[in-house]
Amino acid sequence: MANLREIKSRITSTKKTSQMTKAMQMVSASKSKRAEQNAKKYVPYMEKVQDVVAAIASGTTDASHPMLVSRPVKKTAYLVIGSDRGLAGAYNSSILRQLERTLKERHKSKDEYVIFAIGRVARDYFVKRDFNVLDSIVGLPDQPSFSDVKQIARKAVGMFADGTYDELYMYYNHFVSVISQEVTEKKVLPITDLAPASDSVSASYEFEPSGEAILEVLLPQYAESLIYGALLDGKASEHAARMTAMKTATDNANDLVKNLSLVYNRARQAAITQEITEIVGGAAALE
Repeated sequence: MANLREIKSRITSTKKTSQMTKAMQMVSASKSKRAEQNAKKYVPYMEKVQDVVAAIASGTTDASHPMLVSRPVKKTAYLVIGSDRGLAGAYNSSILRQLERTLKERHKSKDEYVIFAIGRVARDYFVKRDFNVLDSIVGLPDQPSFSDVKQIARKAVGMFADGTYDELYMYYNHFVSVISQEVTEKKVLPITDLAPASDSVSASYEFEPSGEAILEVLLPQYAESLIYGALLDGKASEHAARMTAMKTATDNANDLVKNLSLVYNRARQAAITQEITEIVGGAAALE
């Protein structure tokens, strides 16, 4: 009977786990849909800003800006976008390990790079392994606004402009679909591969007071917008990955309950059969 009680206890605890993971799956599904919409709504704005910047930098004017010019690389900055919580499958581990491999391949010492970490998991991962984490931000809402990351985005862009480092890369999970997210490396600064977002740009622009004045204001905003756009993309990927992970956990829990129930029924039937056998044997001994 002790064995039956143990199996029954496991069935009960597994059912409770299944209920929790099912609830988390439903919550993540709702958040994922909204995060995906936010990321898609941001795309037209980014494309239009990119068109304007490309038009200024393409040679239609004599404008130039330090953010458009490559310089000898002595130090590189990496901005990695993770999450504050786990239970999201390989969402965090895939991107953190990819960046760790990149750092070990490209750099020989910690003096050659700095890391900006968004998300508690990313920050703790690199701090624990003694990587050069310059700044971090945690506790972001599930649907972040630009004001939530404005400080770290402006710091990352401003330090490039000050010459503290010579390149800025982003690492994040790009949302492909609910069941697919891709680890993405994107070069933010310097902006050397500008092209119009659309294949054919029919709009013509007149710049007042001048292209240089517009670039002075627009380029930092453009770089900051790239960071925010990657954050929205990463949030959509995070919620989708968590939803998928919780669905898998729920399915596994349900399968385990079925198997345990089968074992429980067999053990109970064996115990009943043994009791009947003992009763029959005792009755026969009295005759």
